[in-house]
Amino acid sequence: MQPLRIPAHTQGVTQVLSALESDATSGLTELQTRQRLELYGLNRLQEQPGLPLALRFLQQFNNPLLITLLVVGAVKAGLGYPRDALVIISVTVINAVIGTLQESKAEQAIAALAQSVRTEVDVIRGGVLHRLSSTALVPGDLVRLEAGAKVPADLRLISGRNLHIDEAALTGESLPVAKGTTAVEADAPLAERIGMAYAGTFVTAGQGFGVVVATADATEIGQISSSLQEQTTLSTPLTRKFSRFSRTLLQVVVALAGLTFAVGLVRGRGVEEMFDGAVALAVGAIPEELPAIVTITLAIGVHRMARRRAIIRRLPAVEALGSTTVICSDKTGTLTQNRMTVKHLYAAGSMLALEDLWPANGAGASWTLALEETLLAGLLCNDASHSDQEGLVGDPTETALLAAAHSVGLDHRSLHEQHPRRDAIPFESEQQFMATLHGSQRILLKGSVEAVLQRCSSALDAQGQPQPLDREAIEHAVSAMAEQGERVLAFAIGQAAEDQQRLDPQHLAGTLSFIGLQGMQDPPRPEAIRAVAACRAAGIQVKVITGDHLETALAIARQMGIGSAEPQGVDGRQLAALNPDAVAALVGQVDVFARVAPAQKLQLVQALQANGEVVAMTGDGVNDAPALKQADIGIAMGEGGTEVARQAADMLLTDDNFATIEAAVEEGRTVYLNLRKTLAFVLPVNGGASMTILLGAVLGTALPVTALQVLWLNMICSLTMSIALAFEPPNPSLMRQPPRPPEQPLLTPGLIRRVAVVSLFNWAVIFGLFLWSNQHDGNLALARTMAVQGLVLAHLVYLSRISHWRQTRLHWPALRAAPAVPLGIATTVLVQTLFSQSGWMNSFFGTSPLDLHHLAICALPMLLMIPVAAVAERLDPTASGQ
Repeated sequence: MQPLRIPAHTQGVTQVLSALESDATSGLTELQTRQRLELYGLNRLQEQPGLPLALRFLQQFNNPLLITLLVVGAVKAGLGYPRDALVIISVTVINAVIGTLQESKAEQAIAALAQSVRTEVDVIRGGVLHRLSSTALVPGDLVRLEAGAKVPADLRLISGRNLHIDEAALTGESLPVAKGTTAVEADAPLAERIGMAYAGTFVTAGQGFGVVVATADATEIGQISSSLQEQTTLSTPLTRKFSRFSRTLLQVVVALAGLTFAVGLVRGRGVEEMFDGAVALAVGAIPEELPAIVTITLAIGVHRMARRRAIIRRLPAVEALGSTTVICSDKTGTLTQNRMTVKHLYAAGSMLALEDLWPANGAGASWTLALEETLLAGLLCNDASHSDQEGLVGDPTETALLAAAHSVGLDHRSLHEQHPRRDAIPFESEQQFMATLHGSQRILLKGSVEAVLQRCSSALDAQGQPQPLDREAIEHAVSAMAEQGERVLAFAIGQAAEDQQRLDPQHLAGTLSFIGLQGMQDPPRPEAIRAVAACRAAGIQVKVITGDHLETALAIARQMGIGSAEPQGVDGRQLAALNPDAVAALVGQVDVFARVAPAQKLQLVQALQANGEVVAMTGDGVNDAPALKQADIGIAMGEGGTEVARQAADMLLTDDNFATIEAAVEEGRTVYLNLRKTLAFVLPVNGGASMTILLGAVLGTALPVTALQVLWLNMICSLTMSIALAFEPPNPSLMRQPPRPPEQPLLTPGLIRRVAVVSLFNWAVIFGLFLWSNQHDGNLALARTMAVQGLVLAHLVYLSRISHWRQTRLHWPALRAAPAVPLGIATTVLVQTLFSQSGWMNSFFGTSPLDLHHLAICALPMLLMIPVAAVAERLDPTASGQ
């Protein structure tokens, strides 16, 4: 097969198919497919390379605190203190390395979206319909398009019915474009090529078939892919808050360092000594580990959510999830199993369970011609298919209808041969029905009860003869099915003219005969029931927004435990009759919204937000996109959702399960809590060290700790202790607490009080141990060593108190579930032993070995930290997750 020598939009359908050696009904053969896959490769765009590792590493230093430390290190090196300079610069480099590695992991988690959520397409090969990944397409493949699908490659359309495509990504046209099969001039712009469908655009209405003419980078979108690449960034409202915090803190640190230097000179201290004191205060007060900690914590949250089947597309969603107050969920597939099964049938005034009609059970006198026609209509007016290799393929509702027909012995293939389809009006959410025209002159209609009945003037009796339509009896049957949680579809039949080849809406205008109903059930997911209960315990409301019948939705809500014992519901008609103020008042009281139009979903989200709620909204259809964009957290379905919905969403569920939403909310809360824990742990170390140095300058004593020792303290607290808090698992009580107010600042008054109390204690530990040892032993190096060791040992207790281990029994399963904190404690004990007992570290850091007596004195602050930590928890219990 040779590539097309002239643009496909200028050629007729027959010419294109001939050039591609493809067939309009059977597509390519398996041999052709294999050959072309080897020739053209997979249908996916070449990914843009990320930033080089070296440039990513240098970006980590774009922080005022780290820049200040680098300047201090350079000054120390220029003054002839290479050892001090080496340690200062090493601390900044180590934090940059950590930030680089964790940022890479975060971006890899986001980039994994392209692999974890692939577009699925319907392809005809060898005359058989297959459901394949879009990456397997090759030129010449015959692709079926339908509303909600993303066009997977550049296609030359060969047939279509009411086909409209949103081409805004390519042409900027705001409205969908009506498509056909007509060829156009070679110089026609993209927006006027009505016979083409381009990769990356979206089908908004109708159905059609197209033959692939270009794949991967050869497509129109591939040629401009660099402008369409979604840029991944770790900049979020939270990281910007930290940037502002860093700038403010830097100003304070510089002022305090200058004050320390000036006070020391006034008291007659040497310039060199006080410069070392100012440097010590600066490096002690600067929490240089914070940028890396923020990156690490967010990256861990993204990774954990991905493991729990929630893919975060936009990192701000991680933060917003923690303050979600309302989850608006679709019903089908999210709360339920998306495994529809026909339970009851109604025809000719009789209601029967499907299992009573199974051949093994013997239909007997129950079998009527009206029942047969009801099942036959479900089989023929249906886009699902059946093959020996793949079984039933298609929409869950339509496959349930096929399964019901097969269960009573109706054969799919032979009946389609007996009643070949001539034309169809595809299902659209606005019209709520599908209609087909068959060679046997049958017109069959399938859809919602309302849509079908308004087009019927009669009904079939048990023998298949027309009789007056009994709407009251039909509505009573619908209510009976709906009360059992069944979704109800109605069926009707009409007669076409002998020569009729096309089906138009006027052929359905009140001339059909009602055949019957099929009631199907999609049972709730057991894990979703537990997740709804967890959300209620967490103070999160769950509301059902669905296109289903109100009684059906209420039945599912009762089974799920949504709302009160008897959930309240309204339908779309009732909603449409209300003004915006009435909707805003109603939305807080109602649990179930049924038969809602797409515009009403957006209206409901806006009404909830107007009431001050933080809204997470699920959706899977083309028409859900506006509501998903409006919601604080838009959640799309990764398995059953359309590409339009996925593109509009902040988060994707790879298993389409409501329980995953609850898990993601829990992880979002955990991310925020772990950041607060880290701040509550790190800031007191910096505060205590800087206060100690400043007070030493004021009192005229020797510095209790040197700049190198302060750097060691910060490095130990960041690398081996505080980072462990970023790996903390969800607190068991976290989902029993109300949502966090979205306007709550990161440094709350309670957290500031906690930091102040622990900082004062740290200052007392450092200064107290230093003064005692210096007076008792007269050894400056020993006194400084005891001050550092006492503070680290006290913080081991504080770490255990602020982490989840304060509420966990120390046993092996708990250790395996969350090893970061005990591993951090063990590592800290090891390196601190080397810090004081190793000769080369004594020489480098100016420390002195400790004997058992001195170690016992250093351990006393561990006991004192217990009541101090208890007081800190009372001042700010939220930082410990209580």
